[in-house]
Amino acid sequence: MAARDNSWLVQRRATEEHWIPLSDLMTGLMMIFMLISVISIGQVQASSDAMRGVAQSYGQSRQELYQDLSKEFSADLTRWRARLDPDLTIRFEQPEVLFDTGRAELKPSFKAILSDFFPRYVRIISDPKYRRYISEIRIEGHTSSIWGAGTGEDEAYFRNMELSQSRTRSTLEYVLLLPQVAGDKRWLTQHLTANGLSSSRTLRYADGTENVEASQRVEFRVRTDAESRINEILNASAGTASRN
Repeated sequence: MAARDNSWLVQRRATEEHWIPLSDLMTGLMMIFMLISVISIGQVQASSDAMRGVAQSYGQSRQELYQDLSKEFSADLTRWRARLDPDLTIRFEQPEVLFDTGRAELKPSFKAILSDFFPRYVRIISDPKYRRYISEIRIEGHTSSIWGAGTGEDEAYFRNMELSQSRTRSTLEYVLLLPQVAGDKRWLTQHLTANGLSSSRTLRYADGTENVEASQRVEFRVRTDAESRINEILNASAGTASRN
């Protein structure tokens, strides 16, 4: 009887010795999973904090740049028949001042405006406190949707595309060759672009009808690299997560 009891006791101990290490293994795995979760949450929080910091920094710089541009040009915008928008777009919107109808050569009146405007504009946006945030300075040419009598919608669009591209190229060539910006030419050639957009972004009256005259315009628009900086943060976070 005692021998049978001892045999049962030995079997029980063997079973317990088997389950104890298994229990420790499960506990260890749970700790590992918890650690991975904590690390992942930390990475997400760190990425979120970094992106929030980028957004705040760029938002502040954007507001300061708008204020500096407004201070510099507020007395000239009416005379130039131009406007400055909070999105950092400076819009020259009187077609009779800019180009002859259907032509891409700058009118003398527009050349005079650009000679006054562009060197001052470059002085502000090339300041070190803004320069590092700027990814592109876009010269955008826009037209109305109208070309001429008897012209179909598609043909008018393509002709206006060619015209808007030619006009922005003429504008870019003129401002880039101004002697006053020669010292910044290397930086400008890396960031200044000409973009003809045809009638893809016409301006409208409150009732939704096209404002034909206002749609024919040239815009100088600053784009920041906030989006690329945020993508770098996301890619770095994804890379860290995959390694873990």
